[in-house]
Amino acid sequence: MTAFAVLSNSPDQTDALARALAAELSRGDVVLLEGALAAGKTHFVKAAVAALDGADPVTSPTFSIVNVYRTALASVLHIDAYRLSGPPEFRDLGLEELIEEGVSLIEWGDRIASDFPQALTIRFELIDGADDPRRLTFSAETPRWAPVIDALKARFA
Repeated sequence: MTAFAVLSNSPDQTDALARALAAELSRGDVVLLEGALAAGKTHFVKAAVAALDGADPVTSPTFSIVNVYRTALASVLHIDAYRLSGPPEFRDLGLEELIEEGVSLIEWGDRIASDFPQALTIRFELIDGADDPRRLTFSAETPRWAPVIDALKARFA
């Protein structure tokens, strides 16, 4: 496993991390975002979509489950798995083709992680219950993400 943890002391630092990751994304990539409510997952997605020149307003997909944003790279699927019971219910959504052709950023991704062994996982942790800082841990089991994590480490360590 490749992993890197970084402390973000402000929303601006979280934005910088999201922009750096966005520069490394390719069609078919899946990023699983994990962490408590209000840990910064949707904020991260907003910054990543903006970095990909997305023009659509980014909102939480808590009730819609999936929002799709057009960007210069590809469609970005912003998925919220919080209300899903698990991978079978997720599969019933029929998103396979969109996931293959776009970039998927999945909040509460730990609920469906078994369907995405090739994904990058970002864990958001509030430090001492405060709004800031928070720790973001980037990890992956596959070689696809090693250079991405190395680039983040080189820039933010």
